[in-house]
Amino acid sequence: MTATTLGLLFIAGLWAGAQNALAGGGSFITIPALMLAGLDARSANITSSVALYPGQVATGYAGRRLIADAETLSFKMMCVLGASGGLLGALLLLWTPSNTFKSMLPWLILFATSLFAWSAFGRGSTKEKRKPAPTAVAVVLQSAISIYGGYFGGGLGFMTVASLGLMGLSARPASATKNALAAVINTTSLLVFLFSPSLVWMPALLLAAGAILGGLLGAWLLRRVPEKLLRILIVIIGIVLTIGLFVTR
Repeated sequence: MTATTLGLLFIAGLWAGAQNALAGGGSFITIPALMLAGLDARSANITSSVALYPGQVATGYAGRRLIADAETLSFKMMCVLGASGGLLGALLLLWTPSNTFKSMLPWLILFATSLFAWSAFGRGSTKEKRKPAPTAVAVVLQSAISIYGGYFGGGLGFMTVASLGLMGLSARPASATKNALAAVINTTSLLVFLFSPSLVWMPALLLAAGAILGGLLGAWLLRRVPEKLLRILIVIIGIVLTIGLFVTR
């Protein structure tokens, strides 16, 4: 990779880290940046997951005091499901041929973009107290989300917050618990990806360095940039990326 490519990857990491801190969707930046740098789709996904992991751990640790048990599922049980699901999802990704994953990627990003758009703009707010989902439903939901997180991860946070809401958690503890669970899910997937030949270390380290600085920048910008504008930008990025991947696959 040329010095220009490496510099652009660092900038992509900086952008992704700030975007994750502000509104989420950082992998919408890192995956296409890595593909433009010459990585195949599966390798880009693996390298992106490793690169963004330190920021996820820092975010989860920062909000640890707000982590809470759901009414139908304890946080410890959610961690067990998250760790096992993340491991299974990572193994499934390694077992997926690169060309197959390339064909799946536009659909995965379309799904994640649609989920983000629904989460950001489509949900009606209600103060009505809903009955929490039964334990069996909560276990199935959290297991499926964890496997998805280990396999791809785009939209993981939105799905997790939605499922925690169904389990009876209010918005603030649900957000903090979601951040911690994302770190748990990606810890086990990271242990798989670290030994994968599809992981490319130099781009991963550059993206990670940029993402850490971007996270700090995002924290500073959080009170200064309109959140609605950021969410619109993420949806536009997702749509453009989806179209581009469908055209070039």
